[in-house]
Amino acid sequence: MESMESSGVVLSLEGKVALITGGSRGIGAAAVRLFRQAGARVVFNYRAAKDKAEKLAAECGGPEFCVAVEQELASPEQGRALVAAAVQAFGRVDCLVVNHGIWPPSDAPISSMSDAQWHRTVAVNLDSVFGLIQAAVAQMEQPPQPAGRPSNQSRGHIVLVSSTAGQRGEAFHADYAATKGALISLTKGLSTELIGKGIYVNCVAPGWVDTDMSAEALAHPETSKKIFARIPLGRVAHVDEIAGPILFLCTPFAGFISGEIFNVNGGAVLVG
Repeated sequence: MESMESSGVVLSLEGKVALITGGSRGIGAAAVRLFRQAGARVVFNYRAAKDKAEKLAAECGGPEFCVAVEQELASPEQGRALVAAAVQAFGRVDCLVVNHGIWPPSDAPISSMSDAQWHRTVAVNLDSVFGLIQAAVAQMEQPPQPAGRPSNQSRGHIVLVSSTAGQRGEAFHADYAATKGALISLTKGLSTELIGKGIYVNCVAPGWVDTDMSAEALAHPETSKKIFARIPLGRVAHVDEIAGPILFLCTPFAGFISGEIFNVNGGAVLVG
């Protein structure tokens, strides 16, 4: 039998444009790097970390390939504005990765949680997502241009980043759990609505990840002990381990997957 030389399996997004929210650090920054490595041009937003964002954009090829946009995301209008900025930069959006979000680190019993905290979490984690998806879908539904995506390919991919908290809840963080649970329901509803148009909608649900957002909890001896006890794999995730599944869901290898919740949590969602 003749030997066959293999060049390996390539997850390519060559010629695609990706919009990644919360891209200046953590999971978002890992996704920006990975999508660029896969050949996509990338737009990502930041709120305050300007130096980090500009450094990352330069690292990933500069304005011809990667653009950082200063944009708060706490309302539908701001979500729509970010999509407009991405279209202005590269002409369209093929992949929308909704990665941004806030997790107030201090425990807040529901009996004393402030209206301000509830509304702020909902505004960032959910209201802005509505605007992002609305504008991205409207753009994806447009007929392909001669120099744009071929008409026989998918019109677009949307990946929402939820959490294990959205599936099993999280005591003293009802605001966060509620918004992340809503993203899971949104994934299912939008998939049913949009897959017939060639727009894929999926969700990645991480458990604990080594990021700035989780740093305070992971540094606390008692809290971290409880966290590790509920992860069968015995450790938290590296950001690349979340960015990888996000990328996969935007490639042709995921061409028969829509409305799915990808659990990336070391088995944690199955215990306790």
